[in-house]
Amino acid sequence: MQETVDISALTRAARQAARHLAGASTRTKNAALEAIAQAILQHSDEILEANAQDVAKARLSGMSEGLIDRLMLTVPRLCNIAEAVRHIIGLADPVGRILRGYTTEAGLSVQQISVPIGVIGMIYEARPNVTIDAATLALKAGNAVILRGGSAAEITNHTIITVMREAVTAVGLHPDVISTVDPWGRAGAKAMMRAHGDIDVLIPRGGASLIRAVVQESCVPVIETGVGNCHVYVDAEADLDAAEKIVMNSKTQRVGVCNAAETLLVHSAAASLFLPVIVEELTKAGVSIHACENTRRILRESGRDQWHGVLPAQEVDWATEYLSLDIAVKVVKSIDEAIEHIRTYSSGHTEAICTSSLRSAQRFRTEIDAAAIAINASTRFTDGGQLGLGAEIGISTQKLHARGPMGLEELTTSTWIFEGQGTVRP
Repeated sequence: MQETVDISALTRAARQAARHLAGASTRTKNAALEAIAQAILQHSDEILEANAQDVAKARLSGMSEGLIDRLMLTVPRLCNIAEAVRHIIGLADPVGRILRGYTTEAGLSVQQISVPIGVIGMIYEARPNVTIDAATLALKAGNAVILRGGSAAEITNHTIITVMREAVTAVGLHPDVISTVDPWGRAGAKAMMRAHGDIDVLIPRGGASLIRAVVQESCVPVIETGVGNCHVYVDAEADLDAAEKIVMNSKTQRVGVCNAAETLLVHSAAASLFLPVIVEELTKAGVSIHACENTRRILRESGRDQWHGVLPAQEVDWATEYLSLDIAVKVVKSIDEAIEHIRTYSSGHTEAICTSSLRSAQRFRTEIDAAAIAINASTRFTDGGQLGLGAEIGISTQKLHARGPMGLEELTTSTWIFEGQGTVRP
């Protein structure tokens, strides 16, 4: 039986810290973010040393290279993370915005104003950059955050959280605006799921099994982030040179992430020209191809040698988020077949079309149900930083409150304020 732990003291401290943070000025919050950015760079040696220990353990345990890439920090990545924190400083404070304002017939002055959510819980896997993204976005939006970062990144996360808590304390904020249940392991995550009324919302970020477990077991409201079985559809009227670049970037730019492409669909009118070229380029990049019979036939008839290494696609391939150098490939007879395939197998994350047809683009835009749709662009752009939100706390594939990349605005809720002059309801 799994150990039960009591995190009530930790959640009470986080809620108290959140109350003080809710009243902090934009200047104070930005000063805390700058202190965090500086601390990450100043303590980069110890952060990287801790990360090297986690990476070594991951390799010994047999973790895939795609997931190790998610876990690994480098000097350039730390510099990029610090820069992302500074980008958040430049974003407008999402707290205190007037969302609606008007006067009623009864003479009430009414405003709907954005306010912090309160205490946000994050449960995520081996991605130490999420530790910083979640803490800094939550802080700018006036929230305290409680983190559970997974055992694979435990040493790295402990070091980063210690550094961030010291940084915010130095500018006058309470350190419990950032806290963690990592010392309790999985029991800490379970306790977060049971902390209804103490934690306002949970955001799981990771693989399908983690997200499913949090959604099914939590009594705390959950914003569901999703796995990424993302498709690229090359239409009959696509610019094939542009499509080649989009497919290669979507699949190979970084494979162990949720916005990497996992399935390529090619219209039969473009298949004989496009497939031999793109399969050769993917193969050169080390990608294993899981192809339908029509794709394999076209490759055989092309006279190129690379088709011999192409694997026959199985039903499971169409529904798989590989997170590796693998891609499923299918020839479709029409855009209707492409849309039907995507609607059947999509995880609702990001779907892309390559086309010069305005009609095809419009059909794809309106008939595909996904958090993000890319038209003549790589799936890899579904990212808070790339879309101008600063760092992101996750990519929501649900339809309530937040959908797609979640930045500052998605970490606020609202309060209705109505003001009268002794006004009573008739």
